[in-house]
Amino acid sequence: MTVRATRVKSPRKSPVSRPDLSFETALGQGRLVCGIDEVGRGPLAGPVVAAAVVLPAGGLPDALARAINDSKALSLRTREALEPEIRAHALAVALAEASPAEIDAINIHKATLLAMKRAYEALPGEPPAVALIDGKFKPDLACLMEAIVKGDGRSQSIAAASIVAKVARDREMLRLAEIHPQYGWDRNAGYPTPEHLEALRRHGVTPHHRVTFAPVRAQKERAG
Repeated sequence: MTVRATRVKSPRKSPVSRPDLSFETALGQGRLVCGIDEVGRGPLAGPVVAAAVVLPAGGLPDALARAINDSKALSLRTREALEPEIRAHALAVALAEASPAEIDAINIHKATLLAMKRAYEALPGEPPAVALIDGKFKPDLACLMEAIVKGDGRSQSIAAASIVAKVARDREMLRLAEIHPQYGWDRNAGYPTPEHLEALRRHGVTPHHRVTFAPVRAQKERAG
């Protein structure tokens, strides 16, 4: 008996979801809405950076809207190309940070919320009535807020803010890498890669390191 091979059809792939304006439309209802996101909670060095972005109520040009996504899902080249386009089409954009010293003084969680608050308050023009915040926690803002878990992949305003913040922080780490080239911050952005950890052991702690983070604290203790 001859057994014929049966071709099994591959399941159709679900379309890739992109952040849209669903949250903005539902919560804004004619009010000004901003998205807020941060970059740099995990690194051993450098500031935590937050951005706030107000998109036009009518939305962005189609091609730009389709390209925007969580900054972590985009290449460096794509982020660098999108950032000026976001600035050109947004109603308002603001950046703010909390320094390594502030992170050490109040902890990274509070410093992140502080950077978000500063970004919101730095927005030019009319203060937004609604802020969409990436994550579980809300900063102390004088407006209605909605915290959205994984919001940078769901809300277009938050995704735009994540791109602006990521580009700004990467540029700052490139600047700091010129001052302290041995740590590889131009490649690792201050994150605890093997290269960074080895440089920390060999060259010690800089003023840009977060001394309350375990690997930095341990190195500082070893150095006496």
